[in-house]
Amino acid sequence: PEVGKQLDIAYGKKGRASDARCEEPDREKTRAAFLGMEGTFSHKACNQFFGNKVSAVSLPSFRSIFEAVKTGEVDYGVLPLENSLTGSIHENYDSLLEYDLRIVGEVTLRVVHNLIGLPGTKKEQIRRVLSHPQVFQQCRLFLEPHHEEWALVSVTDTAKAVRLIRESDDSADAAIGSQEEASIHDMEIIEEGIETNPRNFTRFVVIGREPLPKRARNKSSLIFSTVNQAGALYRPLKIFADQGINLVKLESRPIPGKPWEYMFYVDLEEDVESPAFEQVMKSLDENTDYLKVLGSY
Repeated sequence: PEVGKQLDIAYGKKGRASDARCEEPDREKTRAAFLGMEGTFSHKACNQFFGNKVSAVSLPSFRSIFEAVKTGEVDYGVLPLENSLTGSIHENYDSLLEYDLRIVGEVTLRVVHNLIGLPGTKKEQIRRVLSHPQVFQQCRLFLEPHHEEWALVSVTDTAKAVRLIRESDDSADAAIGSQEEASIHDMEIIEEGIETNPRNFTRFVVIGREPLPKRARNKSSLIFSTVNQAGALYRPLKIFADQGINLVKLESRPIPGKPWEYMFYVDLEEDVESPAFEQVMKSLDENTDYLKVLGSY
């Protein structure tokens, strides 16, 4: 992957899909929420999915995004769900189970992290580095040699980290963030592309109360649980195998209040809400203890 480049073949289709929503009569401009401030990767994902056809709304936490979509304060929310280096963002998986909302789309971003400081700052001057905890994990190999002289300070998002070092006006402070964030705050990139592996991608999902209109759907997300006995997980997986359905993700998460019992999150390459899938869903329901469709998109 080339630093600073992002390719999304389906971008035009996504823009047209959101156009249909925005052009409904007597409707104000559609609002979509993202985490943090302008310039974050969540903001970039929001812009990439919707283009300029929605009003992007900054919110301070993942949970506040779920609440805003639930109450109708915004129409959609854009949330990171997993990273190719550090895995799933479990807080958001758990909230998908808790809230009665749907996944209506997804977008994957190539994530480039940069060490950012005041203009003229040298690496040997740095004593404190600010960023989001997930970012520290994604840049672990870069940070490890400096663990004795650099204090890592967690903040809510990378844009806030860059803004705070600008306000501190201290060359001993640095942040890890995007090129866009450095440009917005007139900061300087000290070192570019410091993530552990250049193939660093984050998958974002778009949540809403209803599906986006006029969109083809070729992927679905489900949650299910099984009884705690031998072969219980095999039975629903056998249904997918017998139907030739490709699972692209299978992950277990603890069930709150039930120690050592688990929910299973599944992504598969089918529209499970299509009439052709009705019998398969019936079989799944019969072979699981709990089943919830998170959305087809």
